[in-house]
Amino acid sequence: MRNTVFFKLFGAAVVLLSLVAQSCTVVRQGEFGVKRKLGKYDDNVYTSGLRTFNPFTSRIVKISGQTENIEVSVNIPSREGLTIQSEVSILYNVVQRQAPNLLRNVGLDYEQTIILPVFRSAVADVTARYFAKDMHSGSRAEIEVSIRELMMQTLEKKGIIVEAVLLKSIVLPRNLTKAIEEKLEAEQQAQRMEFVLLQEKQEAERKRIQAQGLSDANKIIAEGLSQEVLQFKALDAWLELSKSPNAKVIITNGSVPTMMDIDQPTSTTMQPRPIPSRATGPVLGSNE
Repeated sequence: MRNTVFFKLFGAAVVLLSLVAQSCTVVRQGEFGVKRKLGKYDDNVYTSGLRTFNPFTSRIVKISGQTENIEVSVNIPSREGLTIQSEVSILYNVVQRQAPNLLRNVGLDYEQTIILPVFRSAVADVTARYFAKDMHSGSRAEIEVSIRELMMQTLEKKGIIVEAVLLKSIVLPRNLTKAIEEKLEAEQQAQRMEFVLLQEKQEAERKRIQAQGLSDANKIIAEGLSQEVLQFKALDAWLELSKSPNAKVIITNGSVPTMMDIDQPTSTTMQPRPIPSRATGPVLGSNE
């Protein structure tokens, strides 16, 4: 008798614990919980913590409230009609207060039901406006922003925020890739040639300025060499010559001297610096 009572009590305890376990759930951090009672979703959204419900009439449906990433491999069209392969990442999150409406109108499988179809339509619409080469240039970021904005026109109403659309890889047709590379190489060669021509122009301008400076300097010197200055320089040279201890013969006509060293048969003519004599006359001997 006692054993029978014990087993009954033990069975009742097991059933009670099972019911308690089924009537509780834990909403983790980064999740949203929405209670569904008799097939209808409640407007309240539960955040992280232990939540209880009646397991016979209700359950708590949990969805992620964190940023989610959908990776898609898609063929996108270009303006010239080419088909380009691309790997795309879609970053999105669910708005907390709109989680009940999302579950009511779309359901738990909202990625396949609404996000991916909207994305495929938006990416085809946007990339068809651009040439294939633009997807490798600075227009890539512009394309990503345009796709995101077009997706948001539909998904924002459903309680989904698209954070970013990232074109991770663009695989162009082989012939087009080769043509783009050849064009870029030709542009680089043209830029190098422009740089060389600019250097040559700058060097020519430098030489012209240098020649003009020398010409201007010679003009200034020529204008400053008057007859009086030349005579003064000649007198200065004669004075320096008079201090020399060597024996010499100086022949002069009074303006241009010719100096002959007695020890050597050759003579030296000093055109740039005329040397005045202390004495007058055509020939004058000096032994100082």
